Formats: sequence, structure tokens, C-alpha cells
Amino acid sequence: MYEIVTKETVAPNIIHMKFKAPKIASSAKPGQFVIIRVDEKGERIPMGLAGWDEKEGTVDIVFYVLGTSTAKLSTMCEGDSLANIAGPLGKPSEIENFGRVICACGCFGVGPSLPLVKALKEKGNYVITVVEGRGPDFVFWTDRLGEFSDEVHVVTGCGKTAWANDFIEQELQSGKKINRIFAHGCPFMMKVSSDASRAAGVDTTVSLTPIMVDGTGMCGACRVEVGGETKFACVDGPEFEGHDINWDGLVLRLRQLIPEEDKSFNIWERDNWHKLMDCRHKKSFNPAKRMSVEEIEHTEANCKLAGV
Repeated sequence: MYEIVTKETVAPNIIHMKFKAPKIASSAKPGQFVIIRVDEKGERIPMGLAGWDEKEGTVDIVFYVLGTSTAKLSTMCEGDSLANIAGPLGKPSEIENFGRVICACGCFGVGPSLPLVKALKEKGNYVITVVEGRGPDFVFWTDRLGEFSDEVHVVTGCGKTAWANDFIEQELQSGKKINRIFAHGCPFMMKVSSDASRAAGVDTTVSLTPIMVDGTGMCGACRVEVGGETKFACVDGPEFEGHDINWDGLVLRLRQLIPEEDKSFNIWERDNWHKLMDCRHKKSFNPAKRMSVEEIEHTEANCKLAGV
């Protein structure tokens, strides 16, 4: 059993958890992931590693609460244990002294970006980190990223530099030399970040963790077309060159089970809504401050002033 030793809500619907998993912690590398199963009836969900501590024997993940399995996970508290965690899985990130690199991240992608940024800096790179969020409350861990970054930039959907892809495009158009780009986040964020660097021809590495079953390349559920060839994200990835990915095909595969996922979540929520209160009573649930109506209106007003 894998005990939860830390749980914190870092942004609305985004949770950081630390688990006891000594064997995984002893061999994990940047870019790798784990597959988590909450209980005996739970599906297997891939999660990028947001950190690990070999001495403490712990591993970290950051996840977005979206469907049934992540909702189940979000209701677990410190002291509870998961059914199992498999890992570390996937190929580690390619870490070299590239020169000047941009690490773009947003949402749950901030988690796996942290060990990557640290590793790149240790190799002597000049690391420019850009964090995107759809409002100030959705941006987190900039202090942690700043420990290993030469520059940290935050974009929140307003102004000329609205999102991470806008930042990438502007950096490249400014004439600054950028040798490598890494992007971690939702598929759309990684796609547009790859599009932003395509004209300049700068290698852009993205991390894919689509639907997986076994995580060993046997089931084929995580297949994705890369450079005209079929690859398996679990064993060939999770990192690929963003310019070579058939994003349209990937999105279609990710969306094919949405009706079933919605039905599953609605049934689970009806029977388990009370569990959201359990962690509050155990004092291990720390909901992040959500944006008020006034704050949302203020943000929208700023966007209008900026011409967005």
C-alpha cells in the first residue's frame, strides 16, 4: 500500500500529493511518470512525476480533478493509501547543455516541469520558465521553479503575451537565441506551443500521457502518430518532438470516451459527494481560494483594456 503523506490544493481543482514509494523514488528521473490505481475497481491513470526524495522514499504528483478517477483521488486524505503505483515508467528526458532553453508549463504540467527545470539548470543551461494560467489563482509554484530558473515569466490570458505560446513566439521573433523548448500541460497548450516554434525550427519537446492500461506497450491504448509512424507513449515516450505529432488524431482518441466518462462521473458524484467533507473533518483538505465574481470581472476588464 502507498500512503499519502502530503496533500494540498495548489490551485482550483489542482492538487499536489506526496506518497510513500521508496523503490520508485530510488530510481526516478526527470520526464518519467507513474501509473496510479486508487482502489481495486479504479482505472489506471498515468501521472507525470513532480518530484521525489530518495532519503524519505517519497514521490510527488500534481493532478487536475476532471473525471471519476481523479475525483476519487482528490477525496483521499493524508494517512490513506492507494491500491498501487507502478513506475517509474517511460524514457527519461534528454538532458544536455543545450544553451538557452524555454520551459513552458501550465495547469498540472507545472508539476513535471519542476524536476526538468532543475536538471536542465544543473547541466549548465540558461533556463527561461514561462508559467501560464487563466487567472492569478491558477498560477502556482513559481517560487519553486524560480530556484532553478534564470528567468520566470507568468502569463494569465491577458495582454499581448496572453499565453505560453505567445511568449514563445515573441521570444523567437525578438532575435534571441533559443536552442530548445520543453512544454508540459494540456494537449492544446502543448500543440499551440509547438506551432509557435515551428517556423523557427527550434526543437520542441512535449510530454504525452494519454489513456493507458498496462503501461508496457502491450495494450496499444496510448498509441500516437509521430512523424508518420505509430508510437506508444508509455514505452516510446512520454516525450516526443511536438512538430512531428499528429495532434488531430491524438485529440480524437482522447475524446472518444467522453460520453462514458461523463456517465461514470455523474454516477460516482451522486453516491460519493459526501466524501468531499471527510477530508475537511480530518484537517487534511486545503481548498484553494477560488476567484470571486468581482475578481473575474476585474480580470475580464483588464483583458478588454489590453485589447483581448
